[in-house]
Amino acid sequence: MLKQYEYYLTKLFLKNIFIIFVVFIFLSFFLNIFEEIKYFENKSNELYYPIILTILNIPSIIFEILPFIFLLGVMFFFINLFENEEIELLRSNGINNIKITATISIVSLITGIIFIVVYYSFSANLKSLYLDIKYKYSDAGDYLAVVNEDGLWIKEKSQDGNTIFIVNAKTYKIDNLESLKIIELDKNYKLINTIISKKASIMNKKWILSDVKIYSDKKKTKNMEKFIYSSSFNSEIISNLYSNLNSLNIFQLIKLKKNYQSIGYSATEVKLHLNKIYSIPFYLTLTTIIGALLMLKLNFIKSKFFLIVIGVLVSVIFYYINYFSILFGKNETLPVEASVWLPQILIFLICSLGLTKINEN
Repeated sequence: MLKQYEYYLTKLFLKNIFIIFVVFIFLSFFLNIFEEIKYFENKSNELYYPIILTILNIPSIIFEILPFIFLLGVMFFFINLFENEEIELLRSNGINNIKITATISIVSLITGIIFIVVYYSFSANLKSLYLDIKYKYSDAGDYLAVVNEDGLWIKEKSQDGNTIFIVNAKTYKIDNLESLKIIELDKNYKLINTIISKKASIMNKKWILSDVKIYSDKKKTKNMEKFIYSSSFNSEIISNLYSNLNSLNIFQLIKLKKNYQSIGYSATEVKLHLNKIYSIPFYLTLTTIIGALLMLKLNFIKSKFFLIVIGVLVSVIFYYINYFSILFGKNETLPVEASVWLPQILIFLICSLGLTKINEN
């Protein structure tokens, strides 16, 4: 059973987190809806489309700024304790700063686990629906590219819209596709040609196919050393197929990583994203400790606004430490795991130093 003070601190802490959470939901709504209205301004749609899309996108935005939300929540939690003089009451009953910090840190860790197990899947599903709706109204609605266990699949139309191409490649290496099959269909989905190639250079949208065979019902099989195929995709576009990984839940990300590896494509981006998700509970816990240290060690500063500004600046500094470390991971200068977890270890060491002196007044 939770001790009475632990229950009270947990309740007060979660209340402040919830309030900040709701505030940022409304802020995200008003900031995002103008972007969606602008997107639909030249399309004949009802006003409710931007509103629906904004609502679908908000959970993903909130997930990205969770550490910032928790930092502000911690700071307002301590402001409440100080203003109601409850901090002194707790101390007089033997509940020191380390116990208060430990209680809310454990709550942050558990809440972080709930966020990645439940909330992230919820936000990813809504983000996927958000992207599907926008895709239908985008200029690229007739084009599709996915990676699955059978390799890379592309569906696209010719410029005149009378021909449909289904492309499948078993292997994707930098700027090249291998074991390539292109099925050419008319607009009624009747087979015209089947093009098979051992290798294709896709640096630009004019693909250069090598060692080509063209099968047709009306003509004899054609063998060609080279063949030019005009596509809407190149290596850069294909590399960004899943640039928005927030639309995939953890199980889909793990499957995507395996699919990328099966066709020889780098899964670095997916590994980075997975590790960032796994690190969220620890990051939120460390953010909570940082907020507690700031409020307890800088309590001589009377201006609450100034304290919050300091907290925001510290949060921004740690954000950029994480950001630049992840860049090293993307460039494969650092191993993926190291690029995500090294900043966490650095923050943990800084927090450990502060916690050793947290009870000193």
